[in-house]
Amino acid sequence: MRREKPLPTLYSLRTRVCEETGAVLYWLDTRELENEVYFSEYYKMMSHERRRKVDSCLFVKDKRLSLGAGILMDKGLSAYDLCERETAVSYRENGKPYLPGYPHIHFNLSHSGSRVLAAFAGVETGCDIEQVQQADLALAQRFFTRKEYDFIAGQQGSEQQNEAFFRLWTLKESLLKAVGTGLSLSLDAFGITISPQGKIAVGWKRDGAEAFRCGHFTFREWEMLFFWRHIWCWYA
Repeated sequence: MRREKPLPTLYSLRTRVCEETGAVLYWLDTRELENEVYFSEYYKMMSHERRRKVDSCLFVKDKRLSLGAGILMDKGLSAYDLCERETAVSYRENGKPYLPGYPHIHFNLSHSGSRVLAAFAGVETGCDIEQVQQADLALAQRFFTRKEYDFIAGQQGSEQQNEAFFRLWTLKESLLKAVGTGLSLSLDAFGITISPQGKIAVGWKRDGAEAFRCGHFTFREWEMLFFWRHIWCWYA
């Protein structure tokens, strides 16, 4: 679709390319969409389905997040000479989105606070972004593996525990989204190990996860201003 006039520039929109695979990561701070003109102009360029999702949100903050996800979809698809408005998205049984007309394009979306994240790759991919806040150690004890909980609890000081909790959380979420199971595969069905050198390994502990034992997972991590962490995982 040809646009009659340029869209407003979103200065927080960032792109990072993984040179190893050619996969691309995009993120955006949706506080820029507090500008009503910006919101309206980007809303009008979205697909009917994306506008429906935006309209269905009860809170203005969530409307901006939903619109931001559409903006990143459009940005990512533009690299393939496609646009969000004209590209159909379907959902697998556990809710993972995919492009039925373009099986070679894999993507994933995430949001936290005011930030939205998207990953596009040539293999199955999952991404997660989280704002680092107070760690919920009770939740970690209940749903993480014992080794993961010990890793968090063993950190010196609350800030280090908060960072460790959200680091593991984003790693686990991105993996679940990469394999497309959602929470039908429990968080303690596998364990994430982080070596002192920062090397990340995945260990499977449940029979229900047997199908993923032979898969190879690769993670990339980034921090933004120490208050945000995002993880990108691809699976082959």
